Amino acid sequence: MVDVVTAHNRHLYRDVIEQMHGDRKKIFVDQLKWDIPVVDGKYEMDQFDTDAAIYLMALDPARKRHMGSVRLLNSTGPHLLGDVFPYLCENGVPRGDDVWEITRLCTAPYRDVEPRPVRGRIATALCEFGLLYGINTYTCVAHIQWLSALLAVGWECEMLGEPRQVGNEVIGAMSITITAATLQMFRDRKKSRIPVLQLDHIAEAA
Repeated sequence: MVDVVTAHNRHLYRDVIEQMHGDRKKIFVDQLKWDIPVVDGKYEMDQFDTDAAIYLMALDPARKRHMGSVRLLNSTGPHLLGDVFPYLCENGVPRGDDVWEITRLCTAPYRDVEPRPVRGRIATALCEFGLLYGINTYTCVAHIQWLSALLAVGWECEMLGEPRQVGNEVIGAMSITITAATLQMFRDRKKSRIPVLQLDHIAEAA
């Protein structure tokens, strides 16, 4: 299952949120050497990790451990593409209540966590969340190798502009269209029609 963590139910996930920020630091700062903020020397957090952020979290059901996650932000508010990298969009940053940004996709860097199935669960959850909440398009900023990987997976993608050199990396922006066919593709790959989104705690916090 993949849990939906919002400002309203975040108090139920304090431990795994801390684990998520720790795993993000290990991956993005320690391994990939990104020049991004680190809090207390062990947590990767930036100006977009606010109450407006929604996290889709794949958890170990037995130990309630963070296995993977992604951050979602509505494009009508502050977000990475609109506030930091608007120049990656040739025709302006896509905005609207039906356009959300996905960032900080990561899987926990542990030997007993297999990245591919965790990412598959998160991809399915992104489709389910989008269809459930009226999101037609996701945008993302990523390094060029990740953009290629998104295309290879089968997402319905469109580049928003030419990739550019930023520091030592080449990055670009992309939009991803979410349809019922997209969700069906991921469910067919999993050979399961059972939803992966866990929504119980959202209802409890409402």
